[in-house]
Amino acid sequence: MRDFIIKFAQTIGQILTAPMLILFLLSKNKQIIILDVNQWMKRLDHKKKSSSDWANLLYFLSIYPEFRNIYYHRIKQGDTIGFVLTQGFKILYKQCPSLFIYSTNIGSGLFIQHGFSTVISAESIGENCSVSQQVTIGYNTKGSPIIGNNVSIGAGAKVIGKITIDDNVKVGANAVVVKNVPKNCVVVGVPAYIVKKDGVKVKEQLV
Repeated sequence: MRDFIIKFAQTIGQILTAPMLILFLLSKNKQIIILDVNQWMKRLDHKKKSSSDWANLLYFLSIYPEFRNIYYHRIKQGDTIGFVLTQGFKILYKQCPSLFIYSTNIGSGLFIQHGFSTVISAESIGENCSVSQQVTIGYNTKGSPIIGNNVSIGAGAKVIGKITIDDNVKVGANAVVVKNVPKNCVVVGVPAYIVKKDGVKVKEQLV
């Protein structure tokens, strides 16, 4: 009975969220949005959800305010009509109010675990990256970070300035990164240093 009630509530949520598909139909970024959906499915291990991309899109739009932030961001990128329409939809379909996405160049598959008190202001972000809560990806007087592919940034971390975080990097919770990070590394600490490189435990300073 409990499973039926949950399923029924989810179905109602998807029906009520269906008007948001208008934005999808008008968007120039349909393919990227579907790739976002697929990555969220993978991250949240929703293997038993519908095989329909549209149904899965509606599921995430109805359940996760953070996903709506990403969705609106995709819709309005480089599209004046999309920008105007999203302002109206935001009134009825609220996004996460403390998640701010300012980056204009974000690859597909961005996953945001919790959007609370998070600022994303990178010069660019690669594919299949994840960002946790209370993260700041920001700029200083020299510029903004460049984030590679498959990068995960833990809760409370700070990535600041004109630096490059290369592919397959994990930034630990509450780390402060102000220097370049090479690929295939795990960094932790304040200031951040490398604790794993190419699968091998190390202790190296960033340069």
